[in-house]
Amino acid sequence: MRTFEELVEEAATVSVDGWDFSWLDGRATEERPSWKYSEALGYRMAGASASLDIQTGGGEVVAGVPTIPRLAVATESWPPNVAKASALLHPRGVVVVADPDEPPLPFADAAFDLVTSRHPVTVWWSEIARVLAPGGTYFAQHVGPHSVFEVVEYFLGPQPEAVRRGRHPDDDVERATAAGLVIDDLRLEETRIEFFDIGAVVYFLRKVIWMVPGFTVAEYLPRLRDLHEQILRDGSFVAYSTRFLIVARKPA
Repeated sequence: MRTFEELVEEAATVSVDGWDFSWLDGRATEERPSWKYSEALGYRMAGASASLDIQTGGGEVVAGVPTIPRLAVATESWPPNVAKASALLHPRGVVVVADPDEPPLPFADAAFDLVTSRHPVTVWWSEIARVLAPGGTYFAQHVGPHSVFEVVEYFLGPQPEAVRRGRHPDDDVERATAAGLVIDDLRLEETRIEFFDIGAVVYFLRKVIWMVPGFTVAEYLPRLRDLHEQILRDGSFVAYSTRFLIVARKPA
């Protein structure tokens, strides 16, 4: 059995570039929503003529799509991810654009018939509506409210209801509708996550930086040590993520 110090040191130094969580294989598990986003994205992109993937991360999701549209673009803001996405997506014919994830998107009006995103940090609905062609679709999987808050509140303590309610799908429906889009589908699910060692928790918090803003091992060392002992006692630390599928259409 590896020691607390060994697990934490490894997780604190491994690269967290990109949006690939394969380092957690065997160390954590997460159930997937029933709609199988990556598979559904493949069907959507196969039928598109011009697609835009917003906040593509390291490009891993789009890189796994079997058929790429004739014109395909992806945006990303974090330089290490831009480099990783470019290496993955350029061979597939996808143009990667470095973009600060702030309005305006650097594209013409009505440029794409499909706009997609998996777990965007911010959603600029007016810009999505602007770059969608009439009849075009926004197809995305968003992080829902109080997602993985078992981890958040373990380190930060109980959060106000306003914070727990953040990212609620009803708010996105309201904003999308205000931008002139029509909601064709909306589904919310809660899925189970298990962390099997403290290194998995450290890696997760280093990668998903908005969960515990400013997280460092040094600052949270006592809590990490306590959680390590809890995982040894219980076998895992259980949390629950929330995800919602949203499909919005620009009227023709």
